[in-house]
Amino acid sequence: MAKSSREKIAEDENKIVNELRMHAKESIDKIAKSCSCSRQKVWRIIKGLEKNKTIWGYSAVLDDEKLGLKRYFIFLKRTNKPVSKEIIEVITTRRLKQETKHIDVTLEESYYVHGFSDWVLCITANDFSHVTKYCEVLKQLFVEGIVSEMKILEVLFTNEKCCISNPEPEKIIKFFL
Repeated sequence: MAKSSREKIAEDENKIVNELRMHAKESIDKIAKSCSCSRQKVWRIIKGLEKNKTIWGYSAVLDDEKLGLKRYFIFLKRTNKPVSKEIIEVITTRRLKQETKHIDVTLEESYYVHGFSDWVLCITANDFSHVTKYCEVLKQLFVEGIVSEMKILEVLFTNEKCCISNPEPEKIIKFFL
């Protein structure tokens, strides 16, 4: 395959991925029209991206406030202690969700990161008391003392989530006044 063909395929994939980020619910026909590609090409590229797990899935972008929820970030800093296979299993599988499902907290995102923190969790909860209960369960799960520090941030306003701008940007004004 010629280099120009590979470049064109990558360019088409990028167009389609960017369109899916903004309009994942749109029909294949509308995505194809927006990307100036054929319907068949868009379908084939999307199926290929799903097959190789570039696309993990699809999700709705929800307004936490309208659902009566608040969004929080939990930053965890590791100690130098080695991590057991059991703890790695808790982190990498759905076990963390199972262990905390009774608390009314939803784990939205989980990242292993490099920087001032080692692990970042994004959760939603009705109020801060649920978050503190969730953190207590985290401490119990990680009894080996592998977490040296835990910090919690509450999101006051979401300006953009999953590449979608908040449809009510005027609400941020109250945070500046």
